[in-house]
Amino acid sequence: MKRFCALILALGLALPAAAQDYPSRPVQMIIPFPAGGNTDLMARALQQEMSRILGGTVVAVNRGGAAGTIGNREVHRAAPDGHTIGLSPNNALTTQPHLQPGTYAVDQFRYICGVYENPYVVVLARNAPFRDFAGMIAHARTGPEALVYGGPGQGSTPHLVMAQLLQRAGVTGLFVPYQGSGPMAQAALAGDIMVFAEAATIPATTGLGILAAIDHQRMPSLPDVPSVAELGVPMRGSTYGGLIAPAGLPDAIAQRLEQACQTAVNSEPFQAAARRLNAEPAFTPGAAFRTRLTEESQANQELMRTLGIGR
Repeated sequence: MKRFCALILALGLALPAAAQDYPSRPVQMIIPFPAGGNTDLMARALQQEMSRILGGTVVAVNRGGAAGTIGNREVHRAAPDGHTIGLSPNNALTTQPHLQPGTYAVDQFRYICGVYENPYVVVLARNAPFRDFAGMIAHARTGPEALVYGGPGQGSTPHLVMAQLLQRAGVTGLFVPYQGSGPMAQAALAGDIMVFAEAATIPATTGLGILAAIDHQRMPSLPDVPSVAELGVPMRGSTYGGLIAPAGLPDAIAQRLEQACQTAVNSEPFQAAARRLNAEPAFTPGAAFRTRLTEESQANQELMRTLGIGR
């Protein structure tokens, strides 16, 4: 009995020591999208700071494909020892599992921390038959498909955010999918669609107008643009992301990673990188990050069912 108690005590004391020795080899940070995009650039900025803080090598590895699910599936299947983590945006966790059966579920990861937030705006296309948010809603009320809006693919975050906004305003619209934000913006410039939801970088680089910020308050970078909340539709729409790990990751290692993540997000190099990408650096503890994603997944599943997509 004494030997048994001694063994249990030794094991209990060994866990923190194991965390102190972490990482014992290079850590792979899986990026579930190709190199060069916003997710990749945010991940690489974080990777550099995490390497410095952890005192070990964190290697960025791109595993693009299937709207982020290929890379996230690799994280899901990895050994839960902290040497494989991932940086994922919300859509790959809260939407794609409802569109692509047999991938993973939102509750099948250990959530380390939220890292960034990229709020969306309602972008006004060229030649739209209205000039403000109230006009958009009034136009949508003239018929179930009178308002034509775009999105970079069915089930994408811009698609669901715009659909949810219209739903909460009590109207509907006709959705037109595109293969990406670039083609969608070109369609808006050509007048083929009337509005779409996207990050503020899109209108900034195309010269398209902005009707509202999809948030509870105005964006600091767009102080003259009203929020949808002050226009009568309280909601928030954005793309955001953070660090995930395989389920079963020991608490001690998860806490070590969360602390390193907080320091990295608050560092000047990461803050500067986020500003260059027009994103907001935003540290969120792992538990709160998990709660937000879980609630969004449930809301997206219900919304997608009303739209006739997903499962």
